[in-house]
Amino acid sequence: MKRLFSILAIAGMMAFGTVNAATNATTTASTTVTSMTQEDDAAPAEELGFHQELKKRFIEGGPGFMGIVLLCLILGLAIAIERIIFLNLSTTNTKKLTSDVEEALVSGGVDAAKEVCRNTKGPVASIYYQGLDRTDEGLDAVEKAVVAYGGVQMGQLEKNVSWISLFIALAPMLGFMGTVIGMIQAFDKIEAAGDMQPSLVAGGIKVALLTTVFGLVVAIILQIFYNYIIAKIDSIVNDMEDASITLMDLLIRQKK
Repeated sequence: MKRLFSILAIAGMMAFGTVNAATNATTTASTTVTSMTQEDDAAPAEELGFHQELKKRFIEGGPGFMGIVLLCLILGLAIAIERIIFLNLSTTNTKKLTSDVEEALVSGGVDAAKEVCRNTKGPVASIYYQGLDRTDEGLDAVEKAVVAYGGVQMGQLEKNVSWISLFIALAPMLGFMGTVIGMIQAFDKIEAAGDMQPSLVAGGIKVALLTTVFGLVVAIILQIFYNYIIAKIDSIVNDMEDASITLMDLLIRQKK
């Protein structure tokens, strides 16, 4: 009898311990689920970062027109960066070059001046070299060579710049086209439903506005690069024109 009571007591204690453990586990699991739920609920309330927000809006805009607008941005930036690097490498200290050429003309003649130009990068040095290479043919030949080669160098500076202006015009037009298509889809949903409900048209209008916004953003970014490139080209062209006049003056004085 005592053994029976002992067995029942042990079984009761084990059952009570199991129940407590199960209760504690359930409580812990409930607390974990509750905290996770609260975190999930609180997560959308937190503000997204700029890149996350941009990615979210891009996905919401749809892969069709948004992908084409992104392609315009990538190609435009690639051309713009290439032009900026090329123009920076083409920039020359014209005053120093002119001074070196003048000293070389006085000390070593035309061949020494040509060597200075050959060792200097940039369109101004190339124009100087072409002009000096024709000094034996007279000043008229030098002037024609400088003008002709100046046009060639200007074409090199302006290479592919027209593509950037194309992407600047194309990006907002694609955005507006996405806007029109989104509005058409919204009206199609209204027509199919036979009722004007905000939930029916909200998605289409949202996509339409997002494509317009991204198209304008791409155009603005590329326009900034385009204006910088045009200003850089104008600066180099002005240096080329001034250098051409200076070269002619140097040669005239050298002839005297």
